[in-house]
Amino acid sequence: MKLTILGGGGFRVPLVYGALLGDHAEGRVTHVTLYDLDEGRLSAIARVLADQAEGVPDAPAVTATTELDEALRGADFVFSAIRVGGLEGRAADERIALDEGVLGQETVGAGGIAYGLRTVPVAVRIARRIAELAPDAWVINFTNPAGLVTEAMSRVLGDRVIGICDSPVGLGRRVARVLGANPDEAWIDYVGLNHLGWLRGLRVGGQDVLPRLLADEERLGSFEEGRLFGPDWLRSLGAVPNEYLHYYYFNREAVHAYRTAERTRGAYLRDQQGAFYQEMGKPDTPALDAWHRTLADREATYMAANREAAGIGERDEEDLESGGYEKVALALMRAIARDERTTLILNVRNGSTLSVLDADAVIEVPCFVDANGAHPVSVAPLPYHAVGLVTAVKAVEREVLAAVESGSRATAVKAFALHPLVDSVAVARRLVEGYTAEHPGLAWLRS
Repeated sequence: MKLTILGGGGFRVPLVYGALLGDHAEGRVTHVTLYDLDEGRLSAIARVLADQAEGVPDAPAVTATTELDEALRGADFVFSAIRVGGLEGRAADERIALDEGVLGQETVGAGGIAYGLRTVPVAVRIARRIAELAPDAWVINFTNPAGLVTEAMSRVLGDRVIGICDSPVGLGRRVARVLGANPDEAWIDYVGLNHLGWLRGLRVGGQDVLPRLLADEERLGSFEEGRLFGPDWLRSLGAVPNEYLHYYYFNREAVHAYRTAERTRGAYLRDQQGAFYQEMGKPDTPALDAWHRTLADREATYMAANREAAGIGERDEEDLESGGYEKVALALMRAIARDERTTLILNVRNGSTLSVLDADAVIEVPCFVDANGAHPVSVAPLPYHAVGLVTAVKAVEREVLAAVESGSRATAVKAFALHPLVDSVAVARRLVEGYTAEHPGLAWLRS
């Protein structure tokens, strides 16, 4: 079975390959094709993968290419993890927004809209090539903003594109752990959009144990989200929000922390990964060791500005384990390729799952997965406070898609202006001016 990774020179690709190395069952991935526009990054990551494969007799073969069509032909699965504009683009997204006093973040607020406007045209072109060259392939999208990009690609590929994110899984694991439950045996009642969702229940043996957590002050403040949001706010919500909701519930504090930080997250990653790839340019660099060191620092500094805003300091070691998007991707591929039925939290088309959104809206909910793909399970309706955020942000996503389709600058301004974290139409207009001046990929918005 062939897996093609778009963005194959990306820093997190070894996580995916490492997961594949542990899969020895029949029907496993036997060949991985890395596609990227940057030959230097491709070469660096190929070296890391070679180190990972050392001593593994049935390790998947790896090839690398800068030709998209070559990468797609014969693919059974396509993993999309591209970054249009690179980390330099992300750093610019953050800086331009913060200069206007609003949040600049990769997926949330003005930064997320700018990234979406750059990325959607490329993602749609890729989707069309997949439909032409590998029509039977399943596409697993991790490209951010994951929900928006998945919805854009679904307009071409239908239900054969499925978005993944490790945030909900990581949240569910932390809540299960603090309650002494086995995360693999717990049912996570989670619903929303990508980076905009809530864990509303955790069922173990048919019983919802989340109320027990909400009633326990000490336990409620003992894990990452409890410290980030505070026990009182979690009890008020009656749920545990995805960590990205900190940007909404504590927006002023988050913007202040970002504006006063030495570097934004994007700038930090740009510099950190730039140093890694530069080091990998030396032929005697121990590739896997260099990658592990960089990864450990990356995970330790995740959402550092938000933790500073909340006054909670460094991450606990037990919180450093992510939800493991590579594990989610592998479980998804196995479920489809081998009909190993499972339940995963995924980004899929809504159908009739959430009545406040139309059938084509991509949402993030638990899904039953089998050989026919991912099927969202029935969930309880959202409370009104969540309906307001979900529908407002989905409206913004739709304006982004409309702007890309029409090439309309006015529609792009509307997308920014409608976002809950952009507080002025005048600011929205200046943001469009700033982003179009900065990013060549947004030249279509200059007229």
